[in-house]
Amino acid sequence: MEIIQPREYGMEAAVKRCSAALLHGDIIAFPTETFYGLGAKYDLPASLERIYAIKNRPLDKAMPLLIGQRELLGLIAENVPPAAERLMDRFWPGPLTLILPAKANLSRYITAGTGTVAVRIPGRSFAQTLAAAVDFPITATSANVSTRPPAASPEAVFRYFDDRIDVIIDCGRTPGAIPSTIVDATGVRPAVLRRGVVPEEEILRALQA
Repeated sequence: MEIIQPREYGMEAAVKRCSAALLHGDIIAFPTETFYGLGAKYDLPASLERIYAIKNRPLDKAMPLLIGQRELLGLIAENVPPAAERLMDRFWPGPLTLILPAKANLSRYITAGTGTVAVRIPGRSFAQTLAAAVDFPITATSANVSTRPPAASPEAVFRYFDDRIDVIIDCGRTPGAIPSTIVDATGVRPAVLRRGVVPEEEILRALQA
């Protein structure tokens, strides 16, 4: 396992190293604006399968994605409903995950057979810098073993996975405590599936604007 501290390694060099690792099929652990996540390139089945295995994650649980720019939605979403566009305008970049209709060819490891995909542009964090630097979506499942609390520090990531991941980006402790809010935007009326950093009242106000 390789441990990279951007404050010593240099942010540009750290992002370049992570980009190369993802293209190679490696799994990286990196900080978001909430918790640490496990990243792999979205269209590499062996890497996605490996994440499920090391997390002991049930195959019926979909895997969320991060993107750096909305143009990449065309790779993963069949369409973007108008209500989802309004929420993106208001809350992206930020801790709001949207459920959208998935492309038919998107990996089952991403959709878990739901026909939908969960995605967001992350808020200010290493995750945002990395996502903006690559031209493909990255997985962002929480860095924890299934049913255990998400990791808010590199030490917690190491305790969970030891040498079963390839690279850890050590930016110290993340804010933790509250995860991203999840909104299902596939129906006629968007629905909050998980309360999180973005309050439900703000989401309702954005939809009514």
